[in-house]
Amino acid sequence: MILRLISTIVLISLFTAFFAVSKQASMSISADAKVTIFTAKKVITMEPATPEASAIAVSGDKIVGIGDKESLEIWKKKYNAKIDDRFKDKVIMPGLIDPHVHPSLPAVLTQFVFLAPDDWELPTGTFPGAKTPQDYKAMLSKQVETYFDDANRDPNVPFISWGYHGLWHGDVYRQQLNDWFGDKPVMIWHRSFHEIIGNDAAFKLLGIDESSANGEKDVDWEKGHFWENGFVKMIPKMTFLLAPDRYRQGMETFVTMMREAGVTSAMDMGVGIFGDPIGEAKLIHTVMDNKKAPARLVLTPIITDFIARGKSPEQALQEVEQWNANNSERVMFDKHFKLMMDGAIYSGLSQYKFPGYIDGHQGQWMAPMEVTYSYAETFWNAGYQLHAHTNGDASADALIDIVRKLQAQRPRFDHRATLEHFAYVTDEQIAQMHELGMTISANPYYQYILSDIYAEKWLGEDRARNMVPLGTARKYGMKVALHSDCPMAPLSPLTLAWAAVNRTTINDNENNQYQALSVDEALRAITIDAAWMMRKESQIGSIRTGKQADFTILEDDPYKVDPMKIKDIDIWGVVFSGQVYPNQKQ
Repeated sequence: MILRLISTIVLISLFTAFFAVSKQASMSISADAKVTIFTAKKVITMEPATPEASAIAVSGDKIVGIGDKESLEIWKKKYNAKIDDRFKDKVIMPGLIDPHVHPSLPAVLTQFVFLAPDDWELPTGTFPGAKTPQDYKAMLSKQVETYFDDANRDPNVPFISWGYHGLWHGDVYRQQLNDWFGDKPVMIWHRSFHEIIGNDAAFKLLGIDESSANGEKDVDWEKGHFWENGFVKMIPKMTFLLAPDRYRQGMETFVTMMREAGVTSAMDMGVGIFGDPIGEAKLIHTVMDNKKAPARLVLTPIITDFIARGKSPEQALQEVEQWNANNSERVMFDKHFKLMMDGAIYSGLSQYKFPGYIDGHQGQWMAPMEVTYSYAETFWNAGYQLHAHTNGDASADALIDIVRKLQAQRPRFDHRATLEHFAYVTDEQIAQMHELGMTISANPYYQYILSDIYAEKWLGEDRARNMVPLGTARKYGMKVALHSDCPMAPLSPLTLAWAAVNRTTINDNENNQYQALSVDEALRAITIDAAWMMRKESQIGSIRTGKQADFTILEDDPYKVDPMKIKDIDIWGVVFSGQVYPNQKQ
């Protein structure tokens, strides 16, 4: 009986495998397929065996051939392929990938003005940066004046400016805002996104009083300062942020930002940060699907959403599994889950080992470690890829310990647990991550904007100059993806590649060239290695027969321009799933 049962199982397994192979074998191009051959000055494939080409044959949403016109002649003969020469003077790359964005953040923040240490160029306007307290006060005052002079402004919405940072702009809290702007409701949103500060008039308008802060350690009511968990609890008072019409317009702005940056695939690394993951995902679907956005977006549930809503790890997993039912071609959940280790890098709340911050202040853990581990274990055991917001080396130690314990209790091959941000880690931690099968998604803009000021104020020269140690990661053979964490950096993969290659700072200082990437490594980190981090390397990230027909169309070759000019290369538009989408200026 047992032998018969085993034989039956074996036969079923063989039949299933045969059926799968047969089904795969039947996926051939149809006899009446329409084929288009795009020609270019150069095609950068990111495929080592065939790194360059000058033509790509596309049928539907897939690549069917690469080479030159002559080698693709068979497609013209057999399928009467159409030759499309509109890119003949341009460079084609694989569709650029940003594996860590927050669509809802720019969708919300671009409703307002920006005033940060760095310059911002957005579809909603150009916003020069302010690097001194004097410049910040003067420019903020001008923004406030313009806002309250607008007769069409919504009287129920306070003035909000995003980008304040005390290391550049000095102490600006409730009292300063009261003194500067009196009974005008004014709020400044910190450059980290994790903090907000308001004056008396703003709190009165929003119905916030001292009782709103009772029992919350992440609030300084006297200063009018809400951060991390205190900020999360304040969001429900700001209902206008996700008002459907405002949010929809903001999401359309985000889609424009992706297209203008040449991004055809991205990961939302934290759906639910505003406390309503279902509503947020629905609004993202509405814009991405109905507007036929030329990009796909993978949504990632985040631990802090479930903790705030009082959901256990098991309940969180059950909810997430249900969310998959609404997946579409452009917006999908795909078995990713995000942990939050330490606080925001811009806020100085990252966790560092000895000697910590040189001014003596302390970082912050986002949740008790046993709680973080319980969620990690539940989603690990369910086969999810874990991603962890991790900035300081003490936080990296904690994450490495979690992955080590997870591997001990339930070993997994090719799990790709990802350390997100990579602000500061040590050589031996990178070696340990490599041995554990972890991977890295880094924000190289951190070292551009923060290294100088952190060297002076918070970390000292040695640690600050080694922020985002990509060179060490490559030394150990680790795959590296580059992300913007938009709006922590501009939504621009070419800017990220530029920052990783040149390692200059906002003040034009060189910043430890040992940790730089080569141009090729940086371009891989925004294409095929970013796709690998998303577990989509067989579908996107390079130009190869059988893959998605996703391309970014450039006016110049990033391998040939001055490395300092990489971020300035003009992007003509994108091809997404075989369809051409020029930027509006074309």
